[in-house]
Amino acid sequence: MNNEQLILNAHNKDEYPPAHSAEHILNQTMVRMFGCERSRHTHIERKKSKLDYPLPSCPTAEDIAEIERKVNEIIAQNLPVTMEYMPKEEARALFDLSKLPEDASETLRIIRIGDYDTCPCLGTHVQNTSEIGTFRISSTRYENGVFRIVFRLGNNP
Repeated sequence: MNNEQLILNAHNKDEYPPAHSAEHILNQTMVRMFGCERSRHTHIERKKSKLDYPLPSCPTAEDIAEIERKVNEIIAQNLPVTMEYMPKEEARALFDLSKLPEDASETLRIIRIGDYDTCPCLGTHVQNTSEIGTFRISSTRYENGVFRIVFRLGNNP
C-alpha cells in the first residue's frame, strides 16, 4: 500500500512509548492466560499505568506473578515492534474493531510486536522491546467482575 496516499485518524493522546508498548504485551498476555478481551479502559503514563479486564473471578497471587513473569519474558526477547497499513475491511476479519471511533479511517495502522501481538493502533511505540525496561505490577484490584492491573516500568537491568 502506498503510504503517501494514506489518510489516518489523528491521534489525540501523547503516550510514553515504553509503557504503551508494554500495554500491548500485557493485553496479549491477559488474552492468552484468561481468554478475556483486551483492556477497554486504559490509562497509560510514564510513572504508572492501569488497565481493566473483565474476568469472572479474581486471579490468584500465583496468576498475578505469572502475568508479570510472562510480560517480562516477552520484553526480554528483544522483539521488533513494526507497523504496517491495512484496509479496514481486511482488518475487520482479523481484529476486534469495536474500540475504533465511528469515523475511523478506511486505512488502519497495525502494530506488530514480533510474533506475540498484533493489533490496530495509532499510539506511539518503541522500536524494540529491549527499550521497555522491567515490567512490575504495583497493585491489582478486583471489583464487580473487573480486574485492574496497575503497572510501572523500571530501567533495564
